[in-house]
Amino acid sequence: QVQLVESGGGLVQAGGSLRLSCAASGLPFRLYAMGWFRQAPGKEREFVAAIRYGEKTYYADSVKGRFTISRDNAKNTVYLQMNSLKPEDTAVYFCAGDRTTAQGMGVSPHPDYWGQGTQVTVSS
Repeated sequence: QVQLVESGGGLVQAGGSLRLSCAASGLPFRLYAMGWFRQAPGKEREFVAAIRYGEKTYYADSVKGRFTISRDNAKNTVYLQMNSLKPEDTAVYFCAGDRTTAQGMGVSPHPDYWGQGTQVTVSS
């Protein structure tokens, strides 16, 4: 049984930082691209960032230079470091896993697995 469990969300002021974590179990973690998506109220879910072992990371234009995705294969965990947060970053953030490339996850996302989501709220 595959599980992706996110943590680290919360309330932060604009300009602040948060680090999200996603602990994965039940899948061959090293073989999977892992990504972060987000969904704001009234909007569709959108891609944020993805990483696959041995490949370059891939980011949405809206977060480039502010967010950093990383992974620890020994801990089966993927992270999203979010700096210089803006109110428009407010959303539920979801972790996802897919047997594709990091770029593929961003260009044509069809993840095999999703986490339950963690709320990030950025106040102005």
